[in-house]
Amino acid sequence: CDDGSIASYNISKFIAESGKAHTIGEELILLAVKEVLEMVLRHPATSNVIKNVPLSNDTVRQRIDEMAEDVEASLCKFLIPTKFSLQVDESTLPSTNEALLLAYVWFVKEGKIIQEMLFARSLIADTKSESIFNTVKDYFKEKNFPFANIMSVATNGAPAMVGRHRGFIAFLKKEVPGILAVHCMIHRQHLVAKNLRDRLHQSIQYVISAVNKIRSNALNDRLFGQLCKGNDEEFNRLLLHTKVCWLSKGACLNRFWNLFYSVLLLSFEFLEEKDVALRDRLLQFNTDVAYMADLFAKFNGINLQLQGEELNLISTKSVISAFLKKLTLWNQNFGRNEFSQFPILSDLHKSSEIPFGETQVYCQ
Repeated sequence: CDDGSIASYNISKFIAESGKAHTIGEELILLAVKEVLEMVLRHPATSNVIKNVPLSNDTVRQRIDEMAEDVEASLCKFLIPTKFSLQVDESTLPSTNEALLLAYVWFVKEGKIIQEMLFARSLIADTKSESIFNTVKDYFKEKNFPFANIMSVATNGAPAMVGRHRGFIAFLKKEVPGILAVHCMIHRQHLVAKNLRDRLHQSIQYVISAVNKIRSNALNDRLFGQLCKGNDEEFNRLLLHTKVCWLSKGACLNRFWNLFYSVLLLSFEFLEEKDVALRDRLLQFNTDVAYMADLFAKFNGINLQLQGEELNLISTKSVISAFLKKLTLWNQNFGRNEFSQFPILSDLHKSSEIPFGETQVYCQ
């Protein structure tokens, strides 16, 4: 390749990593290069430098496809004689609802643990365990991977993955009887975070009901936004909570607390006239809302620590162990009505002193 083609490949790689549209090469990058050449290096605008770096939409796409094929070929060549760990997960494209199966591999190379994405393939028919297994099996057959190379597999806790008789792992164990199956650490942390005492669970339901009463009605949502702007609130919309998106509960609670008094004390047309009981319940259990906004913010923080590159079972267990030690400290502090590690609850305590017995339920 000549220097212009090499530059074209490198810039195409930057575009792919940035997630920007492929047209940015021709519409912005080349214009920026032209400006630098003219103003800094004093090259004429007609310089062949720009002409020798093709960055059209089709060229960038072709460059990216070629590099992806080369990376995949190199990875597969390395994995054929290598033992590795496999992680599989299913996902859905938000725009088309197309089901995807994602596979990642971990292996040791030159004394380091390397993580690479193995493939992303569409699940044509459904997301059942047999379809997932057949997709993995077809890929392994296509790339000449022996199943015996898989030392361990990590999945979530969905029945399609861990079903005893017809789950993905059950099918895989028929091919590799001695394989180690691991429940993904992030999924396990999320499952623990879902278990709340009855009172706290009910308090969350009050919050969700209040959010739905405002967000489900377009007029109410617009009026509430105007109300928040009039009160100089930092935000002007409430966030919805979905069980599928793990981090949404913490974001929903935090945003709700930021707009708590706008919802309850100022927006009478939303709650007081239509549902006095709900408004009274939220006021009664405002301590629970503040506590859970802080608590789920911490859950979100630990969840993010369990994600990213260069993580392994040892490092993730260290994160969990450190969090458990913090829980012991927080439990002791709550016994003294000390909430310094919970900023929202601490501010509430400073503005209106929380009775000692009110927070003891959080220690149980």
